[in-house]
Amino acid sequence: MEFITQNLPQTLMVLGVLALIIEVAVLGLSTFILLFFGLSLFITGLLMSMGILADSMTTALWSNTLITAAISILLWKPLKRMQNNVERKPVNSDFAELTFVLNQDVTIEGLSTHQYSGISWQLKSKQPISAGTQVKVTKKEVGVMWVQSI
Repeated sequence: MEFITQNLPQTLMVLGVLALIIEVAVLGLSTFILLFFGLSLFITGLLMSMGILADSMTTALWSNTLITAAISILLWKPLKRMQNNVERKPVNSDFAELTFVLNQDVTIEGLSTHQYSGISWQLKSKQPISAGTQVKVTKKEVGVMWVQSI
């Protein structure tokens, strides 16, 4: 414990960097708590090493409390907005290049089926396609293949 109190600014900065590494590398910025706390620890240690703050445990406690609160108030909304801004794109799978010839007429109602990989899939299309037409799978849903003619 004596080592920590003698080297308090450096200890705080190391703990801050460790908290930031855990937040980014392990948690993937899914919680912002360690981000705010890590930044607070690092800033407090930096301010102590520059001589702006006193080098004591009480100062470290109060400084971290106030800096964590300030950082969380300032960064919460921008970080939450960034976290919610997720790009939705379709995932290509083994269905992506699947083509076959229809045995039945296909409509949007999904009354026809196709056997693939041991499963009977409903076939749907935005426009009617007659039997005997070669089609390509364009979209997949649970139990449903959306097709279009080639």
